[in-house]
Amino acid sequence: MNGKTKRFIAFDIGDKRIGIAVTDPFGSMALPVETYHRTNFDKDLDYLVYAAEGRSVDGIVCGLPLNVDGTPSIQTEKTLTFVEELKKRTKLPIEFQDERFSTMEAHRVLISEDMSRQKRKKFVDAIAATFILEDYMKKIELESK
Repeated sequence: MNGKTKRFIAFDIGDKRIGIAVTDPFGSMALPVETYHRTNFDKDLDYLVYAAEGRSVDGIVCGLPLNVDGTPSIQTEKTLTFVEELKKRTKLPIEFQDERFSTMEAHRVLISEDMSRQKRKKFVDAIAATFILEDYMKKIELESK
């Protein structure tokens, strides 16, 4: 995917929740959208396709959870399986972005805002998706130079 003036949506896929972020209409910044609470595999996939296609994005970026040393984890395999099914339901191109430390960074930001643990649960996944999308945008900007 060439990121020049294109819009993207990012998903931080977890077992219980999926954080969603999207680029602004100019493709210049990532914005948190929501934290989707998972119900079942098929409904989760349908919701993400709806979220992406309803926002007229040009591509999907999924966080790839790796161990600190860069090796795959159990969550990596779960994410890959989920994304393979997502690919069957949309024609939008899907790419991965290393998401190491995105959730930790999101917690750090929310703690710095003195947000309670209960409130952080509502926002942390969407903020993590924003970091994933920002990292992806930086990567494609560097690749275009």
